[in-house]
Amino acid sequence: MKITYLGHSAFEIETKNGKILIDPFLVMCPDYKPEGITDIFVTHAHGDHLGNAIEISKKTGAKITAIFELANYCSSQGATANGIGLGAWINYPWGRVIAAPAFHSSSIDYKYNGGCPCGYVFEIEGKTFYHAGDTALTGEMKTIGELYQPDFAMLPIGGHYTMDIEHAVKAAEWLEVSAVIPMHYNTFEAINANIKDFERQIRELGKMPVIMGVNQSIEI
Repeated sequence: MKITYLGHSAFEIETKNGKILIDPFLVMCPDYKPEGITDIFVTHAHGDHLGNAIEISKKTGAKITAIFELANYCSSQGATANGIGLGAWINYPWGRVIAAPAFHSSSIDYKYNGGCPCGYVFEIEGKTFYHAGDTALTGEMKTIGELYQPDFAMLPIGGHYTMDIEHAVKAAEWLEVSAVIPMHYNTFEAINANIKDFERQIRELGKMPVIMGVNQSIEI
């Protein structure tokens, strides 16, 4: 499995049986070409997470998985969409996914209800990982750690709208992950974060910080 960071909270996950996009807001990666994408996951309706999902779905035929209300909106715009709720495994040719609670808001064009925000737990090729979406620190992360035992997590650290570094470090502890990929930071001024401070605190916790540059890939 190959993971590529596309900036902000966007990732491409390449598997043996499909290629996945998560929260494809691509302003930091404007030359990205969505070739071979089979599935798109959107954590909530805000523009910096829905991003280019509808456009990519219409171009490639990739199915958008999102909370029911947001999926319906995507369908109304001509995308292929799969509307889901929280708390049940959804099977795919490459693995399975469950939507987990996130504490945030979700609106379409900042006007209309986008349903509840979520994060996702993925099981792919013997690895389990958690993409938290936009969220505050929440005790649900203890449950995610206990039930799903993720190997690593993608956590927002920028503060202001989501967890900051201090709370992301606590989330890593509760999730009991061995490694953390930071996201949702330094895209714009309100979410600027000191990545060196994050790295230090995660290492002090005995975990591995995985700091990824835009377009950087890692093999898991």
